[in-house]
Amino acid sequence: MDDILEYESLVYGIINKYKNFDRDDLYQVGMIGLMDAKKNYKKEINTKFSTYAYFYIMGKVKEYIRKSNPYKISKDIIKLNKSIEKATDIMSQRLGRNPTDLELSLFLEIDEQKIIDTRLALQNIKSLDYYYDDENTDLYNSIKIEDKNTNSDILDLKEAINKLNDEDKNLIIDRYFNDLTQTEISKELGMSQVQVSRKETKILQKLKATL
Repeated sequence: MDDILEYESLVYGIINKYKNFDRDDLYQVGMIGLMDAKKNYKKEINTKFSTYAYFYIMGKVKEYIRKSNPYKISKDIIKLNKSIEKATDIMSQRLGRNPTDLELSLFLEIDEQKIIDTRLALQNIKSLDYYYDDENTDLYNSIKIEDKNTNSDILDLKEAINKLNDEDKNLIIDRYFNDLTQTEISKELGMSQVQVSRKETKILQKLKATL
């Protein structure tokens, strides 16, 4: 047990990100992930134990958060939010500014309150519960830990991400680890949501080719 406690800081480093959940519960879940990593780790995989254990811990913590999250979002709200984002991008280019909710409602031909309610609903959840349709790439689900047989793929993906240039790597981290939307990233980078979407698609294709 003493050698496990040497890596306790890994657990704290992960659970400190989640302020809205019980710290003791997260710690216990994280330690279970750490012990699972210790049990399954083999030196011949030529990977540092800390790197190997990180994904076990993160997987257990995110699984706990998903199950604990009381908020659920319907597919209709997700689809409406996508329409709002697309409309926002189109109207921003036309108007030279962000459209108001009223302007969006007129453009989409829906009640303004639906736009307000959709935004409020999305503010109440973490993107861990985000619905991805069949046409989208669910990078989060491709790297979550569910059993030891997936670890080599996960580590390969992590290495591939680290090989990206800083701009591409930061975009992927913001989208899939920091839970930012394409609209939020577009504001940070000073480009349109469509440009961010195209850039993201190219990066994901690059990662797939690498893997």
